[in-house]
Amino acid sequence: MLVLSLLERCITVLCVYLLIAVHGYRHLTRSMLSMAMESKKRVVVVGATGYIGKYVVKEAVRRGHDTVAVVRSGAKVNEEYLKGATLITGDVTSEASLRDSVFTSPTDVVISCLASRSGVKSDSFLIDYQATLNALNAAKAGGLDQFILLSAFCVRKPELQFQLAKLKFEQSLQAAQQSREVGKYSIVRPTAFFKSVSGQFELLQQGWPFVMFGDGEICKCNPIAESDLAAYMLDCIDDSNKWNRVLNIGGPDDGMTMKQQGEMIFEILGKEPKFWTAPVAVFDVIIGLLDFFGRFFEGAQDAAELGRIGRYYAVEDMLTEAPSEKYGKTTLRQHYERISVEGQEYDPYTTMLAKKK
Repeated sequence: MLVLSLLERCITVLCVYLLIAVHGYRHLTRSMLSMAMESKKRVVVVGATGYIGKYVVKEAVRRGHDTVAVVRSGAKVNEEYLKGATLITGDVTSEASLRDSVFTSPTDVVISCLASRSGVKSDSFLIDYQATLNALNAAKAGGLDQFILLSAFCVRKPELQFQLAKLKFEQSLQAAQQSREVGKYSIVRPTAFFKSVSGQFELLQQGWPFVMFGDGEICKCNPIAESDLAAYMLDCIDDSNKWNRVLNIGGPDDGMTMKQQGEMIFEILGKEPKFWTAPVAVFDVIIGLLDFFGRFFEGAQDAAELGRIGRYYAVEDMLTEAPSEKYGKTTLRQHYERISVEGQEYDPYTTMLAKKK
């Protein structure tokens, strides 16, 4: 397989040089040269049906990789995003299942977009740690060259269970590379997704006030578009500057406070700004009560963790400021402007319908 891959690459490069000789360099675009020098790889995406995973699959297919999307049994599949990929059913909670169903052929790259749905302890360590480790172990048994991990910017200051689970896997991945079980890795830590900051858009359109904590100026964020994040993760395959590194990444915007985001939405909707503020201490009271009841009821422990997650994002910056840590072309304003007109036709995750023409 390796000999055939090298032969295919050499033939492609030779064809490019022949084109240069016949037609001149000016007739060749940078993308043609780039495609010639980049080899087609078998890329396996776990978490392929998730929010970011679908964009990663779509981008991998667009770039011409032999793309495998791992899907759960019975999972709803968005054909638009997964078109062109090979769909394989596998259970990420079972290393044996992945080894027997997904990694039966040598794999060049694994991209993990796995993430727990709730963020509570049991779910986080089952998915963010163990399921991701299952994918790593199943793939490296067949000789894995590269593992690209979708982590989170917030693990820099770990206080929550899902952050601890992600960090534990990051350490396992780095150890696997150091022991040469994996050729290289890239750990991508995005600040936030557009979906995570768009939750109030429809309510504001209906006339509700924008809800924020404190004075709305406590923290800032520069979220990244899902398609831009997917492109960045695929860049990690061939960009050696992104190998064996932890990569913090945000969108092209300067940091925006919650109040600034609210003002921008009202402006786009053509409505008079209305704000409702809540003290951060509300979280502390609720978390304290749930921690107390958590001594007697397991469900209260999970509820308290959800409260801690809410508090964390209400007060902590999700912001990259270095130029090298900003990526993409889509701004948050552009995202909101398109939602206001196209609704679900543009973003299927919004609850808004498109405006009637």
